[in-house]
Amino acid sequence: MTAPRPAEPPSEDLSRLAVLYGVATSFSPSPDRTVAASATAVTRTLTALGVAVDTPEAVRAALAARERELRERLLPPTVVRWSGGPCAALDALPAGTRLRVTTEQGETRAAADQLPPGLHRLTATAPDGRTAEAHLVVAPARLPAPPGRSYGLLVQLYSLLSRHSWGMGDLGDLAELASWAGRALGAGFVQVNPLHAAVLGTPTDPSPYRPSSRRFPDPVHLRVADIPEYAQVADRAAARGLAERAERLSASVLEKGALIDRDAVWELKREALELVREVPLGPGRRAAYCDYLAEQGEALEDHATWYALAEVHGSDWHRWPAGLRDPRSADTARARRELMDRVDFYSLLAWLTDTQLTAAQRAAREAGMPVGIVHDLAVGVHPGGADAWAQQEYFAAGMSVGAPPDAFNARGQDWGLPPWRPDRLAESGYAPFRALLRALFRYAGALRIDHVMGLFRLWWVPLGEAPTDGTYVHYDAEAMLAVLVLEASRAGAVVIGEDLGTVEPGVRESLRERGVLGTSVLWFERDWEGDGRPLPPDHWRADCLATATTHDLPPTASRLTGEHVELRDRLGLLTRPLEEERAEAAADAAEWLELLARLGLLQGSGGGTDPSSEEAEIQAVHRFLLRTPARMLGVWLPDTVGDRRPQNLPGTWDQYPNWRLPIADAEGKPVTLEELAASPRLHALVEVLRARDAGPPGAG
Repeated sequence: MTAPRPAEPPSEDLSRLAVLYGVATSFSPSPDRTVAASATAVTRTLTALGVAVDTPEAVRAALAARERELRERLLPPTVVRWSGGPCAALDALPAGTRLRVTTEQGETRAAADQLPPGLHRLTATAPDGRTAEAHLVVAPARLPAPPGRSYGLLVQLYSLLSRHSWGMGDLGDLAELASWAGRALGAGFVQVNPLHAAVLGTPTDPSPYRPSSRRFPDPVHLRVADIPEYAQVADRAAARGLAERAERLSASVLEKGALIDRDAVWELKREALELVREVPLGPGRRAAYCDYLAEQGEALEDHATWYALAEVHGSDWHRWPAGLRDPRSADTARARRELMDRVDFYSLLAWLTDTQLTAAQRAAREAGMPVGIVHDLAVGVHPGGADAWAQQEYFAAGMSVGAPPDAFNARGQDWGLPPWRPDRLAESGYAPFRALLRALFRYAGALRIDHVMGLFRLWWVPLGEAPTDGTYVHYDAEAMLAVLVLEASRAGAVVIGEDLGTVEPGVRESLRERGVLGTSVLWFERDWEGDGRPLPPDHWRADCLATATTHDLPPTASRLTGEHVELRDRLGLLTRPLEEERAEAAADAAEWLELLARLGLLQGSGGGTDPSSEEAEIQAVHRFLLRTPARMLGVWLPDTVGDRRPQNLPGTWDQYPNWRLPIADAEGKPVTLEELAASPRLHALVEVLRARDAGPPGAG
């Protein structure tokens, strides 16, 4: 087979222009190899940023214009000042430049130092008469460390069913889990999957990482029975019928082995919520709802309008009538008025979901959790969804986010998520990012940011091209971090960055400097710069959430037994012979078990567990995590009962039931929240986590 011809690299002028817009002209799939980005990738990326580069003459003109713009401007669109520190942009101003700052609080000041944290407006006037205005972000130098050292439970909420669930785990279950784990287990937090609003349609994409909106939550997570108005529904026969259907739906999952059917759950809850909205809100509830509408403003109106229009025209706004593709058009305003009943319905659902999310965090804190609920922020949104429609000016048209080819995936990845334009973010003072963070911090004790490296750069893939034919686009990481630290500090929240995989040099150091924790997963913690062997616990970093596994990885029981290899073999996903994969997995597990034994961590539990049993080995893994200096320890909830099945198997679509599995025991039998709470195996593992003799952080 003939190898494909290398893509044509960009010209010298195109390369210079790209650098000035933060567009990379090469990337490194491995430390010892650099690959040039193609001219096509660079050209289409610049075009998506609004730069005309269709001819060599246009490239030269754009280059000259950009160089002149950067040379003559006094300030960038957004300026960052860390509290107590210098500001490079201000220090570079010509001597004698006059400054005027209008603070977030409305005060006017003649200097940019000693300002309160916030987003201010800065005006600079140079001695030669040039003026410039910029957003000024003043942020605390760093976030404080998490309160004390704690362990918590990691769970995909949909997978956690209780006796009260309607076919999938809900916010009532989350509040119950947090209250129990905090009071009875001494847990400090519960981390969940993204609860962002999904795209309408059947079948719905079950992945929580490709939502319609990241700013507003999904009402499919509502505990309908906990809505006060539900008890007042006039049609009691209809309510009883819904409850009976809900019971059958849950029984199909818990007793008959059916997969979680999100579409069926939503249809059931939608019918119930249509009944709820017919019940008038009491005066206090009505006032609270009106406050929410006023606070969320245009953003909520846009969100609800998209859902109302999607009911009529389908869930991809690109295919709507032309006049409705613009959220600010006269046609959209007219349609919104005509559909105001449905707009109000979806606004009400957003408020109801917000109240239950807030209640879950309140339950966690009242149970003594120092952190509470850790929410998850997905990398991006569905291109046809509500955010992409309402915020079109901030998204790069014709581009998708993904990952470049590397040692683990030679074809690269295309995640199908439109990227934010860094120039538009900066011009707005990062308005959509600030609004998104504020919305999530309303009910979060901590926020996990998926692929946190995206604050620094993202791999842009032109639509229609292979993921290999993309390039990196850089963001103003200092500004993104300053906004993140500012909003998290205002909320008193912890921030955890998912920094697994290929990480650009300096990223982890920058995150640590600002108090953003990283993520360390046991199986990946090896001495990669030395002998490659498992990293001893005292060599782990302290500023992290340490775990044995994640939702994208095999459960610990599967990893220890090698069952994850057999699963991938059954699905035809192995790239090497089965025996070779088996041998490598066995050697990997054996190396870790040898270290656990050498540290004296392999031992039977108080209940007489055989030290060589899989359960004892899982306990030893968590004793090891306790020996690290990690500030937060995460326990994958399915690990507490020996579940073998990953919740998501990357690289699969319909071959595996991603995002649709209930938590199950070692035999694959679904386990309810009530059964989890009574599980001897879970309590034995918790005793390990709470043991006083586990050794001080960093011992080993």
